[in-house]
Amino acid sequence: MNQPIPTQSRVVIVGGGIVGCSVAYHLAQLGWNDIVVLEQSALAGGTTWHAAGLVGRLRTSNSLTTINKYSAELYARLEQETGHGVGWKQVGSLIVAKSQDRLIQLRRTMAMAELFGVESHLISAAEALERWPLLRIDDLLGAAWLPHDGKLVPKEVTLALAKGARQRGVQILEGVRVLEILHAHGRANGVKIAPAVQPSDVTTLTADFVVLTGGMWSRQLALGCGVTLPLWPVEHHHLLSETIDGAFDELPVGRDPDLCLYFRGEGNAVLLGAFQAASKPWMVDRVPDDFSFQLLGNDWDKFAEPLKNARHRIPAFKDCKFVKFTNGPESFTPDNNFLLGETPELRRLFVATGFNSVGIASAGGAGKYLAEWMAEGAPSMDLWSVDVRRFSPWANNREYLRQRVVEVLGLHYQLAWPNREPETARDVRRSPLHARLAAAGACFGIRAGWERPNWFARTGHVDGLPCATEARMDYSWGRQNWFANHAAEHHACRKRVALFDQSSFAKILVKGADAVGLLQRVCANGVDVAPGRVVYTAWLNERGTFESDLTVVRVSHSEFLLITGSTQARRDVDWLHRHRLAGEALEVIDVTAGHGVIGVMGPEARTLLQRVTDADLSNAAFPFGTAQVISVGLATARAVRLTYVGELGWELHVPADQSLAAYEALWTAGEDLGVVHAGHYAINSLRLEKGYRAFGAELSPDETPIEAGLSFAIDWNKPFIGRDALLPMRSETPRKRLAQFVLKHPGPVLWGSEPIFRDGVAVGYTTSGSYGHTFGGGIGMGYVKHSAGATSEWVLSGQYEILVNGERIPACIHLRSLYDPERKCILA
Repeated sequence: MNQPIPTQSRVVIVGGGIVGCSVAYHLAQLGWNDIVVLEQSALAGGTTWHAAGLVGRLRTSNSLTTINKYSAELYARLEQETGHGVGWKQVGSLIVAKSQDRLIQLRRTMAMAELFGVESHLISAAEALERWPLLRIDDLLGAAWLPHDGKLVPKEVTLALAKGARQRGVQILEGVRVLEILHAHGRANGVKIAPAVQPSDVTTLTADFVVLTGGMWSRQLALGCGVTLPLWPVEHHHLLSETIDGAFDELPVGRDPDLCLYFRGEGNAVLLGAFQAASKPWMVDRVPDDFSFQLLGNDWDKFAEPLKNARHRIPAFKDCKFVKFTNGPESFTPDNNFLLGETPELRRLFVATGFNSVGIASAGGAGKYLAEWMAEGAPSMDLWSVDVRRFSPWANNREYLRQRVVEVLGLHYQLAWPNREPETARDVRRSPLHARLAAAGACFGIRAGWERPNWFARTGHVDGLPCATEARMDYSWGRQNWFANHAAEHHACRKRVALFDQSSFAKILVKGADAVGLLQRVCANGVDVAPGRVVYTAWLNERGTFESDLTVVRVSHSEFLLITGSTQARRDVDWLHRHRLAGEALEVIDVTAGHGVIGVMGPEARTLLQRVTDADLSNAAFPFGTAQVISVGLATARAVRLTYVGELGWELHVPADQSLAAYEALWTAGEDLGVVHAGHYAINSLRLEKGYRAFGAELSPDETPIEAGLSFAIDWNKPFIGRDALLPMRSETPRKRLAQFVLKHPGPVLWGSEPIFRDGVAVGYTTSGSYGHTFGGGIGMGYVKHSAGATSEWVLSGQYEILVNGERIPACIHLRSLYDPERKCILA
């Protein structure tokens, strides 16, 4: 440390790895000044220095791909800009497939790559050998080639970013340890620090903004100021071989996900790494302060299986020695996505951490988009998949993290089944009905930690197909083992009545004299309605794009119940707090766990519910879009008459201690009506037939209500956030428009993320998919784009195909809801 430590700054960045230096570089590039980076050891410590240096452009979503594409472009020009070499080589990357399922995944991935603007090619095994001459290919079925991927030296990129930041005035201090993040009145305002070599010399550095980019130290620092950052260090192994004949530095980055391997040239040697299906968490109570440039012990036993696989794929490994074993811990999160953004607990505390082994590839873009977030006060594109607000405090439990991360590291190379459910750290959150539904054969999935039924095991046949008699998932890219079970539940809801456990839907209570004022500002639709009325509304940002969509129940003059998506509770509560005015008299309370929710849905829903209540359920007494407190057997519930499946129905909000009593009363009363237990797979297919949107799929910060076809759910006569941005759009033709699709071939299933072709030209991709059993074909939704304007005439005049597992399947397109139960007809 050779510079004086300042006592105040505009921004203090905690951590001088590649991510921290990227944030500093990009803030300075935006013209920010008075920025200080604090690193407890030397730059590029922690995970950065021992990373493998792989930079791939393609990720699982458009937003994440945009981040990585920018990273690659930045790294390629960084040496010319700063004069510091980074070792960037655009060697391309090769992904080989030895199974049919892997080959299908590559077909799906390459199809989306084109839409995301990433050049990619499906090639033969022989062509793969031409690019990687040391491979064994007799068991390969094909490969994917991405020519613009590359590799670099992580430490040197970090130093180049730091140099670029310094050139724009950023002060970087090494050997300064952050002991505590300081805060007051709900806002971060500095850090408590000490020189690493003199820890007793404690001082304070105040700041307007604190950015935590501390890698595996981030969680313990955040805990000290009451902030939730669910991540845990996991052992990640890679080896360096001795010199191998035929190896050279410009070999592409190779991946064999079926064998859990990656490999690349390193001079005349080969670097070999693995993402094992089951990894090892670092069982440490606290990450040591002095671990920045240390490694864990060599674990040849854990690497025995990958090494065996590597000797199969690259026969040259059979007789060679390895000169280096790297066992470096890296931070992983419960869902394999990093943590980005402003924390809900403390304003002006921003984080970029928990990068799940993609920190090098993502750091450039993550730094850019976090800097823009800080400068603009909001994300500039859809970053929900990495938004720190997606996790609530329950996910920061140490034992939960240790169990889950065992599985997460391996997800990089496991088959990316569209409905894959985690296998570890289960049964954390259970609805009051969990045991009852488990006994009924529920096959559970999880959402926001909640165990919720996806489908139910049953005997017999449906539509001529055998049902799965065990509650077990058998994954595939086509019809899975639960297809007939799903059909039974779907048909029961359309023709009779079904019971759904919807308890995981988040529920937020907003009450107080100023509650209506706050909600009128944040809701695009008008919610100043009579008590008992129910309103569907969007929440929009200043750009006029979605921040959430939800249902608002006015309970009384000063009390509102908000019903939103399972994963959105923390985000939505945070949104309300961000937009409440100083001095407003109101409370915002997450009441999700206090109430179960039972959906009673189907043509016979009124008949069933009337048998267990003394309330008048007629249309006149209980119209659509209203809510009443009623009896349900021995229980008391708030009955909300709305539907997410397109059928007559009620959602019953029942206190947790009475939920089972209500469910049993409904089940007993409905047996002669043919009532069935139904799961969330049926909810998905039913809502797609009706054309109901879902946040995170059809709705995101990249879409407007006009593009999504939801202008009808806006009260244009009142002010609301986003109105000024939307008003000019009302008179313009949108360049993309949401539509429904039904495949003309009865066999395939849609899952989402399938390219859409109009007259042979790609115009979008599916945002959601399922099988529409009412129509006998795969069903989905997706945006179609046209730079000259996606008019109704243009949309409907084309011939459409959807690319399903490499095959284009003709599809019908619809701009109106396909299914209308009130008219008892299917709309063509």
